[in-house]
Amino acid sequence: MGNAPTFTIGVEEEFLLVDQDTRDLATDPPAKMLAEIERRLTGQVSPEFLRAQIEVETRVCGSIAEVREDLSHLRRTVADVSNGFGFAPIAAATHPFASWRDQKQTDKERYNVLAKNLQDVARRLLICGQHVHVAIDDDDLRIDLMNQIPYFLPHLLALSTSSPFWHGVDTGLMSYRLTVFDGLPRTGLPDQFDSYGEYQRLIGQLTGAGLIPDATMIWWDIRPSARYPTLEMRMTDVCTRLEDSMTVAALYVCIISMLHRLRRDNQRWRIYPRSLVDENRWLAQRFGVTGQLVDFGLGRMVDYADLLEELIELVHEDAERLGCVAEVEHAREIARRGTSAQRQLSVYKNAIENGDTNDQALRHVVDDLIAQTVDGIDG
Repeated sequence: MGNAPTFTIGVEEEFLLVDQDTRDLATDPPAKMLAEIERRLTGQVSPEFLRAQIEVETRVCGSIAEVREDLSHLRRTVADVSNGFGFAPIAAATHPFASWRDQKQTDKERYNVLAKNLQDVARRLLICGQHVHVAIDDDDLRIDLMNQIPYFLPHLLALSTSSPFWHGVDTGLMSYRLTVFDGLPRTGLPDQFDSYGEYQRLIGQLTGAGLIPDATMIWWDIRPSARYPTLEMRMTDVCTRLEDSMTVAALYVCIISMLHRLRRDNQRWRIYPRSLVDENRWLAQRFGVTGQLVDFGLGRMVDYADLLEELIELVHEDAERLGCVAEVEHAREIARRGTSAQRQLSVYKNAIENGDTNDQALRHVVDDLIAQTVDGIDG
């Protein structure tokens, strides 16, 4: 592809730590446990805003196969160490029944500032996402691709949904996480920018006015990373199953590759108004892969499965070149069998039908999440 970007990849996953006896969150996990995880995953693990959360991040990977190997190691290590202390990680964007009011904040300057400035809006952030970084060294190219890619983000969100419950209640949404996250300022879909310079001017205005200290306080669904020369996708829930996480990452890098390929041929994806893309974002939150999204070209609602087939075909050339055809095509299996959100609801419903109380059924959901988080992991 000539001077195409390297499209190297990095993935961050956020987990919740649960007590294996109560299935509730570990509001104050043992310092020794966290220290041992950090010792074994030096530079690849960090605390999150709430103590019951932990984040892992891969190294810079040259392929989806490398991402899989690294994330498998990260998940396994967190699980093995946690199990030794009577805890377990769950890769779910919300806990089925825990309350944010019971959680303790991590004592870190950045988080202390967030808590002071945002109050309960920050303290409610008992949510976990998956962030995918793709390297694009050219600043203006990064912005150009960021302008085009929002159309596809609801398609990825639908595949990742893992947050149907909040405080022990079936919310009716497949991704309740985003309703919580959207309470923060500077979230949602990004503005459109003519150049990287225009983006920098916005950051300059925000920092100059004292609204934010730096660009890390921009929490859009997709953003130029403030730390790396990457375009960081942040809309998706964390996927419970590793193989589903790989599909989200593979589709994202392939979409970026496809858009770059069009650009090379003097073509580009149509940029749709933010309000229209927001409608699909909401539909993905509400229904996941079970519903429909709007095909803006046709001007009507289309079954998600049909749109997914079009997307797989659209990026097939890129998936072949990047060596991730299997991961991209696994999206069909997610749509067929359902996402983590659908599985959680099914486990809950079956438990209720078998005579369990609401509390017992929710604990069954946690048990299944514990098992699914490490299912299919090597080692």
